[in-house]
Amino acid sequence: MTLHWKLVIDAADPHAQADFWAGALGYLVEDNSALIDQLLADGAAPPEATVESHGRRAWRDLVAVRHPDDPYDPQSGMGLGRRILFQRVPEPKTVKNRLHIDLHSAPGSRPAETARLETLGATALREVKEPGGEWVVMTDPEGNEFCVQ
Repeated sequence: MTLHWKLVIDAADPHAQADFWAGALGYLVEDNSALIDQLLADGAAPPEATVESHGRRAWRDLVAVRHPDDPYDPQSGMGLGRRILFQRVPEPKTVKNRLHIDLHSAPGSRPAETARLETLGATALREVKEPGGEWVVMTDPEGNEFCVQ
């Protein structure tokens, strides 16, 4: 049996994180506005659980990004393939990640890719050169570590 999965990342500002990672990965921020509008019309969700983002209604505390080539449910806007969900949590990040994302740049393009990511809000922490490879350790705008190879 194969399981469907998504990566969930805790965030102080899920919409800012989704925008960063959509830009970093070339993903799309999911558009859940049709589902939200229906739930609001049915009285199944309160208006205060939503915000306006990208000119449309979105959940205040949850937002996902999805790969643009993967299928999605047009009724809900939810991706059915590769996706990352950002959920608001009250506590700040305090320790090193136990799980992180590795981004694989094209051969010879790592410096340009790290510079591009910095313009999106990432911070380069250090360059690593080991017998097994070379990469740059970076953090996203909320301090989550990731590597660019």
